[in-house]
Amino acid sequence: MVLWIALAAIGFRILSAIVGFITTLAFPPAQPRQTTMFGASSPFWDQFTSFDSGWYYQIARYGYWFVPGGPSAGIDKPGKIAYFPVYPLLMRYVGRMFGPRPGDVYLGGLLVSWLAFAAALVALFCIARLDLSRERAQRAALLAAIFPFSFFFGFVYTESVFLLLTLVAFYGFRTRRWTAGGVAGGLATATRVNGILMLLPLAWIVWKNVGDSRRDRVHAVLGLALVPAGITIYSAYVYYLSGRPFEWARSISRWGYHPGGAPWLPLAHLVHQLVTHPYRFLTTEPMALYDTLYGVTALLFAAAIPFVWRRLGAAYGMFMLLNLYLPLSSGAFEGLGRYCSVLFPAFIWLASIRSRFLYTSLVVVFALFYTLGLALFTTVHPLF
Repeated sequence: MVLWIALAAIGFRILSAIVGFITTLAFPPAQPRQTTMFGASSPFWDQFTSFDSGWYYQIARYGYWFVPGGPSAGIDKPGKIAYFPVYPLLMRYVGRMFGPRPGDVYLGGLLVSWLAFAAALVALFCIARLDLSRERAQRAALLAAIFPFSFFFGFVYTESVFLLLTLVAFYGFRTRRWTAGGVAGGLATATRVNGILMLLPLAWIVWKNVGDSRRDRVHAVLGLALVPAGITIYSAYVYYLSGRPFEWARSISRWGYHPGGAPWLPLAHLVHQLVTHPYRFLTTEPMALYDTLYGVTALLFAAAIPFVWRRLGAAYGMFMLLNLYLPLSSGAFEGLGRYCSVLFPAFIWLASIRSRFLYTSLVVVFALFYTLGLALFTTVHPLF
């Protein structure tokens, strides 16, 4: 079963790449592409290099370089301190397997994303089996694969690696493999800044599941202490570069992200627009369509939190709550689709729904919007 899931995942990535290729041939790009994989334009390969992919490439190829006063980590060798290092480092070293060409770095990132995606679906199946039957655990993996914004798993983005590390961390803690879970959690916090948000849910799992023996408690505490190690080590490196350990946070704020506001305000404003004058809103506001896709997704995931909490426990509910609070409190919808794509408890909960009709309907809706999202992204619409 595990091998079948992995092979199906790779097959799905190939099929998605073909659909993306056909889309780039059939429809003009919404804006000029800023990057190419091999220097010359390629309708197939360039679909993998959009938006943030270029920054991961720059970091993978040139490393970090700090310029005071700006978000970039360099001028001649740009990269961004706000982008954490695990994924671009994997890009760099896997890319060397293909050769010394600049495009080989992108190929390395693509291979990392695809293999991590396959491993993540296997890990999701395994962790879902702790709460669900075999058939329903398979459903959880399928729903995660065809979620409308899961196309990010197939591009040069961190989502696949981050999901894999998050799942291994939670699985390790739930099965009392404290060290393995802590190492995976530490790597996750060095992959994406919101990785640190798993610390509280994992601490809850430790509190509820740790054994009575002194040995088990010590190992649990040490495993938990490993989780923030990734972000701590990266912050120390940033301090070496810039003189400020949290310069990565300052870099994020320079793009207009300021977490800490009321997370319900952007959702309330979006709902008001859609209820009072949806047609005018969607047809006159340049970002209305994309904000709606992301905002409605975030709203539905937020509505699912009480059900996840009750069905699967407080740790999963807290994980979803914290990971939605952080971006929504900044007042921006940008990125919310891919942030939701790694909220694995939602897919486990959806797979637990007994009604076959509801499950089938969900698969159809997910598949339809997955195709739409993939088409928008590959034609360079602003789904970041």
